[in-house]
Amino acid sequence: MNIPENLRFTKDHEWVRVEGKIGTVGVTDFAQSELGDVIYIDIPSHDAVVKQGDSLGTIEAVKTVSDIFAPVSGKITEVNTSINDNPASVNKDPYGEGWIVKIELADANELNNLLTPAAYKELVGA
Repeated sequence: MNIPENLRFTKDHEWVRVEGKIGTVGVTDFAQSELGDVIYIDIPSHDAVVKQGDSLGTIEAVKTVSDIFAPVSGKITEVNTSINDNPASVNKDPYGEGWIVKIELADANELNNLLTPAAYKELVGA
């Protein structure tokens, strides 16, 4: 299981990679493997404001539909619209092409509420 060292994680299996004030968000390798083949992602529009822990939208797979939760608070600055044309990218490359949204962080201190890679590995038994 792939758990990159440069990310922070939620207990609900989302990840965030922060570069400056922007956090790129997606679902983890563990989450996509548990969901199975992703067929659709419903995400909010560009400029929506989200709070840490709130639902960002849903991810639909062959097995189930699950909420995607915001790992950080802020304004959505970019939505990866290409994932609905190619939802399999979430399965094939969850930390690269399968990213979901980019959020301008409202409070960088919220990152302290997230799991480190070591803590996430412990959570999923990796």
